[in-house]
Amino acid sequence: MDSYLIRYFLAVVEAGNFSRAAAQANVSQPTLSVGIAKLERQLGVQLFDRTNRRVHLTDAGSRFLVRARRIVHEFNQAIEEVSGLQRPRLLRVGLLATVPTALVAEPVRRHQEAGAPERIEILDGSARELANLLDQGRIDVALTLMQAGGRFEQEPLFTEGYALALARTHRLAEAEAVEPEELAAETMIVRRQCEALSETSRFFTAHNVRPEFAYRSANDDKVLALVCAGLGLTVMPNSYRHPDLRRPRLAGFEAVREVGFQFAPRARELVAASPFLASLRAGLPGAGEARGAAEAIGRDLGWAGAPVPAA
Repeated sequence: MDSYLIRYFLAVVEAGNFSRAAAQANVSQPTLSVGIAKLERQLGVQLFDRTNRRVHLTDAGSRFLVRARRIVHEFNQAIEEVSGLQRPRLLRVGLLATVPTALVAEPVRRHQEAGAPERIEILDGSARELANLLDQGRIDVALTLMQAGGRFEQEPLFTEGYALALARTHRLAEAEAVEPEELAAETMIVRRQCEALSETSRFFTAHNVRPEFAYRSANDDKVLALVCAGLGLTVMPNSYRHPDLRRPRLAGFEAVREVGFQFAPRARELVAASPFLASLRAGLPGAGEARGAAEAIGRDLGWAGAPVPAA
């Protein structure tokens, strides 16, 4: 099988149609179409369902996608090794959209300043989207929700609850706990990607609280900024912090989430020895027990120069 056929295949997957894929691969559309047809004949399966506007992977195409990405990755690594131009190892990290940016930004800064022998690439998404990226081999590890009986290996890092988030000028800012009935006349902001959204809605409905909503967003950074500005209040995981934010407990609301790393078995050594993940572990709430083990493995693999900061 010619490597250019796999490149054509991946270009179609990324672009979503043949014309854009041809431009991306720097060939004519007929040339690309002939290449895809040749690849399908060699494999004996149809890889794409074609429509007027887009193409979609068949079940066979989805299975081949995982292998194709690995083949290209291994091929590029082989070229780098034999040419003596091997680049620092690449770690592709999936980041749960509802993990606070502040928890990741500082480890990224330390990693970049340290000049560790490791490149990082970050993609964000929901728990389901990250699981799909792991399945497809597009990321090596995901910082995401822990799932009982999941199909990936897991490293739990911290468990946290949820609390109210409101501006420091809010009338309830100094309260340690707020009864749900006290919020009946309040304006709220909806976090569309919140894992506890359904549970939160049922909780307020059970307490006959039906507030007005000033804003709905899947972007927690925007939600955080607008809460601090006083537009409304919301319910967020405890790890969200800001000088202009107050986090009183919502009395009776007991939802929790467990966050950690998920990864395929093939990435176990990479996850354990990564300087960036060691830095990330050290900065997470309640995380730190795995730091010594990760540091020891890193030394065994020759990464001793990568600093692992104290929590």
